[in-house]
Amino acid sequence: MDIAVLARSNPAALSSGSVYAILAYASWGLLPIYWKLFGSTPPVEVLSHRIVWSMLFLTGVLLLQQRRSELRQLWQTPKSIVLLLTTAMLLSFNWGLYIYGVNTDRVVETSLGYFINPLVSVSLGFLFLKERLHRGQKLAVLLAAIGVAYFIWQFGQVPWIALLLALSFAFYGLLRKIVPVAPMVGLAVETLLVTPVALLIIGWESFTGVSHLGSDQLITLLFIGSGVMTSMPLLWFNNAAKRLRLSTLGFFQYLAPSLQLLLGVFLYREPFTQTHAITFSCIWTAIALYLYSSTEKGVTGKAGTRLTPDPAAKKP
Repeated sequence: MDIAVLARSNPAALSSGSVYAILAYASWGLLPIYWKLFGSTPPVEVLSHRIVWSMLFLTGVLLLQQRRSELRQLWQTPKSIVLLLTTAMLLSFNWGLYIYGVNTDRVVETSLGYFINPLVSVSLGFLFLKERLHRGQKLAVLLAAIGVAYFIWQFGQVPWIALLLALSFAFYGLLRKIVPVAPMVGLAVETLLVTPVALLIIGWESFTGVSHLGSDQLITLLFIGSGVMTSMPLLWFNNAAKRLRLSTLGFFQYLAPSLQLLLGVFLYREPFTQTHAITFSCIWTAIALYLYSSTEKGVTGKAGTRLTPDPAAKKP
């Protein structure tokens, strides 16, 4: 219904917005292919370069857009800087763990994490923001929990990569909700805040002779390109968010983990057992139930939390 109304009121915006949304989420979904190209390069080194080159790219874009005043205003707000330092650490952890998961042949598990993430966000909204959940939403969260519990029971091990990815990104989104800053400005400052640590790691690796920067032309180009690969999907997402309602945009977000799952199973031949099938079925049913119940109830604002990505949030 939401899409139909938007199509009648502004079909051009819906069309271009949908293209931007598909570009953003498809890029995030296909990112495992890029990180796989690094081979045995340590995830910490890849993460360090991703932070530095993303900072350079984002800062350059902001300067070209003549948004220096937004950056200056943000730096004059110590509380916001402290919060962004916290979110920067959460985001760096999320990025690093994702790269580690992909390069240790656990793409399927990383996709599970990003399927679970919206439901974790819903739970955090209930716990910390006092957002009410109606029966359908509670059932959706319970179904997701059952799916994860079944996975742990069958395999005898916790899918810690999936859970930590979901938790770190959900807490990241929760904190970014209370920082009054534009998405790209916030991400630029976040990367800037952790850049000194990233540069220390890169410098130490160069000093000790274990750095891959310059030793291999392909790896060097991949390091530099990581900033573009990180930032362009965010720019596409911002364009989509301007043209689409958030409830409409929310339906696109599952494209990314769906593509990750397909890559893990069909391209990288990772195992997908009956246990995986049951776990993912619980998650998919929970998502469908939540989306349906939220649409039926018209849940917005204080009535509950939509399964819609926060414009301030940043995918893997």
